[in-house]
Amino acid sequence: MHFDTFSDFLAMGGYATYVWGAFGATFLSLFWILFSSLGKRRQLLKDIEQKMAREERIKKAKTMENTL
Repeated sequence: MHFDTFSDFLAMGGYATYVWGAFGATFLSLFWILFSSLGKRRQLLKDIEQKMAREERIKKAKTMENTL
């Protein structure tokens, strides 16, 4: 589709509300997914780090029991 002016482009032939609304909803959804995924990744790495530290403490405690 060819537009003569930039304002014609923005008007999208009278369907600007639907077109730009769809673009907005799409980008909003993509950003939501991106930030949600990054937050879950950060939380998962934190949980893994805590679990590894807990397992190391348990291992040290068992080693101390065996030496007594």
